[in-house]
Amino acid sequence: MKTRLFLTALCAIPFSASADTSDWLRSISELSAGDTTWVMVATILVLFMTIPGLALFYGGMVRKKNVLATMMGSFASCCLIALIWVIFGYSLAFTPNNGFIGGTERLFLQGLDLFSAEGKLSIYPGAPTIPESVFMLFQMAFAIIAGAIITGAFAERMKFSALLTFVGLWSALIYVPTAHWVWGLDGWLASDGVLDYAGGTVIHINAGIAGLVAAMMIGRRVGYGREVMMPHNLVLTLIGTAMLWIGWFGFNAGSALAADARAGMALATTQVAAVAAAFTWTIIEVILGHKPSALGLASGAIAGLVGITPAAGFVSVQSALFIGVITSAICFVSATKLKYWLGYDDTLDAFGIHGVGGIVGAVLTGVFVSTDISGTDTTLWIQTQSVIITVIYSTIGSFILLKLIDKTIGLRVEYEDERKGLDLVLHGERVE
Repeated sequence: MKTRLFLTALCAIPFSASADTSDWLRSISELSAGDTTWVMVATILVLFMTIPGLALFYGGMVRKKNVLATMMGSFASCCLIALIWVIFGYSLAFTPNNGFIGGTERLFLQGLDLFSAEGKLSIYPGAPTIPESVFMLFQMAFAIIAGAIITGAFAERMKFSALLTFVGLWSALIYVPTAHWVWGLDGWLASDGVLDYAGGTVIHINAGIAGLVAAMMIGRRVGYGREVMMPHNLVLTLIGTAMLWIGWFGFNAGSALAADARAGMALATTQVAAVAAAFTWTIIEVILGHKPSALGLASGAIAGLVGITPAAGFVSVQSALFIGVITSAICFVSATKLKYWLGYDDTLDAFGIHGVGGIVGAVLTGVFVSTDISGTDTTLWIQTQSVIITVIYSTIGSFILLKLIDKTIGLRVEYEDERKGLDLVLHGERVE
């Protein structure tokens, strides 16, 4: 039975859900050196976004007593999620089984081998010109940054053990199924026509919502709203922003899974959205009577990059400019107003920028999608449905996981430990 393949929502490819191993093998001579090289570079760029990019971006915004613990969240998440991906994550996300979860053909990455005797290599059917090992690592880097993004929402107050437990369970039970729904060979949202070029729904909405739930359940930081909690080193944040920005070209353009025209278009739309969003945030600050801030410029750039992610290979550069401006303006309100109106403490705006930006970007993909560029189309309602489904699943799933963790090992450090700082209390180290 044929099913429509939406790998990063690129195109429709006939594929048999009951195919045997031979369908995953291709002659080595059929590989493209250019495509393989580009996706390998893109994989490195996406991993670079988490370590050190996101680690520095987050680390510079917290107080000095928590900088190492905050950066540890990104580094430890990288290690844990990579292991999960090797053991079962990749298999359950990307092998065919049914519309809701993948199969077991690649548990512990079995079958991901070079068949030198036959001169054949395992190939993921949605990426026929690169080795499956490269595709697997590219998707691993996506899973890693999704889990690491969440840690910014509850920075400065969660136990390290609780952080690892939540990120690990969330990756296995929330991220993996969602990735299969949208990007899998037989994913049900892909079959419905949902477009998510590089992870607006799967990564940013998913992680942002989980971060919001965690921030609300764990409660606000000690002294929040009464004490000044200034970032300790915005130089680190700007360096991290630059690394994220550069890495994002691998994130979006790499999702073409080939060195082709679509990759080039994704590269261009990514840059245009980022610069438009960065300046939009700064202009809003000035209009409201504030000085143009380094943190604002960095936040605007990240908002634009998040907003263009689901649309990067489906829209024109002109549309990318509008997506950047709109996403930045809405994220500005979310990060500077909404969390204070509603009273939750999203420490580093994981929800305010990633969650909200992902929602805006996913919806705007349905508004600005170009059939001439994408070769496919979607509707505003289909995109909105995907947002609603992801929000509901991530909210309920994250709540259950956090409640279980709180009832067993506990989520939050003690009051006095939070006052001392997590670097010394959790890791026995501190920055002088």
